[in-house]
Amino acid sequence: MSSKLLSAAIIGLDAEIIEVEADTGGGELGSFSVVGLPDKGVSEARERVRSAIKNSGFNFPKLKVTINLAPAYIPKSGPGFDLPIALSILLMSNLFKEESLNGSLMIGELALDGSIRPINGILPIIIRAREKKIKTVFIPYNNAGEAQVISDVRIIPIKNLGELVLHLQGKQTILEAPAQTAFLKNEDTDNDMALIRGQEHAKRALEIAAAGNHNILLFGPPGSGKTLLAKTFPSIMPNLNLKEALELTKIYSVSGKLIDKNGIMASRPFRSPHHSSSHVALVGGGTKPMPGEITLAHRGVLFLDEFPEFPRLALESLRQPLEEGRITVSRAASSITFPAKFILIAALNPCPCGFLGDKYKECTCTNAQVVNYRKKVSGPILDRIDMHIEVSKIEFDKLSSETLSENSENIKKRVISAKNIQKSRFNNPSFSNSEMDLAKIRKYCRLDNESKNL
Repeated sequence: MSSKLLSAAIIGLDAEIIEVEADTGGGELGSFSVVGLPDKGVSEARERVRSAIKNSGFNFPKLKVTINLAPAYIPKSGPGFDLPIALSILLMSNLFKEESLNGSLMIGELALDGSIRPINGILPIIIRAREKKIKTVFIPYNNAGEAQVISDVRIIPIKNLGELVLHLQGKQTILEAPAQTAFLKNEDTDNDMALIRGQEHAKRALEIAAAGNHNILLFGPPGSGKTLLAKTFPSIMPNLNLKEALELTKIYSVSGKLIDKNGIMASRPFRSPHHSSSHVALVGGGTKPMPGEITLAHRGVLFLDEFPEFPRLALESLRQPLEEGRITVSRAASSITFPAKFILIAALNPCPCGFLGDKYKECTCTNAQVVNYRKKVSGPILDRIDMHIEVSKIEFDKLSSETLSENSENIKKRVISAKNIQKSRFNNPSFSNSEMDLAKIRKYCRLDNESKNL
């Protein structure tokens, strides 16, 4: 006897539908095998499933059980296949009718006591199910918030295997999770432009960068406010729209970093990796390629403090994403492309000690040290950073002033106004000034005679 259920596997940031087939008979009695290119995590499902079925009060077949995950050429990883494997085995035991599943999809990790643990990557699975016209998806209870942002799919959140079997037998109904509308806004923060004294030219540069999605380099001595300026930058960026929020949520869901209680990324990310980060940490990779910091910063900000201290290979790996807004991670088995459309804010000191050109403190670096320090960042990388802004130390009188500067909310309004002009100009809501090609530059950036003379 055999049975067939639907599940899904995560490939990059997307999901593929997987058929979970079960069969009994032949071979050694009581043996249990999983085929179909499973990794170690999937192969270990045999022990979890066996214990979960037993501890939920059901009998595990005494015959040989064979599970096939099809199509076999797609690599399967992670514990999410536990639930469909267990259900396919119970279906062969006639505990419920196949019609009760009605082409449903299911995913979830089983604990040994039969309870169901949450998994990563629920959102892309739900999106793929909707594309394939699958009407019902059974998911772990703690993943419900993330799944509810997708409409047109019945989401059934389940807590344990026994509860699900009773539901399929028609003895107990599990309520579906209603679709919800996410409220998107920038995260409340204590970092407001109004609290930064002075640095008007730097704040104006950040406003221009936010309006046109331009990368920016801040250079100046320690204590001049480079890091604080970078941290306030998200407060002047426009709020996410739903499409951008879903893109981000897929990334953070697959990465296992989705902690928002509403189940969706509601604000733009601000990523600030340490300068000891490797190039794999920045661009992504691994045996099973996973998103790196540049993808986690998608639609938001990547702040690289102490820019020259990052490994040379890590900085050079930023060339493609800065140019194209995406990164392709190639491995022997496959190549996966991750989105990486972020605004880079880089901060560096003028020299190793940081005080070259400072009015109040003398630089202790030799000329050779200064030259070697600046050579750490290559010309091609600097060429991809649109704006280079000097940030000087603030005079004490201005620093101690009680007068507040213009707040982030007012600056954001001007940024949004500039975004609307670009939207109308390019007839594309997601296209910005920084992405113009040569034809658009010739059309929209023609210099007048006064500018040419200058």
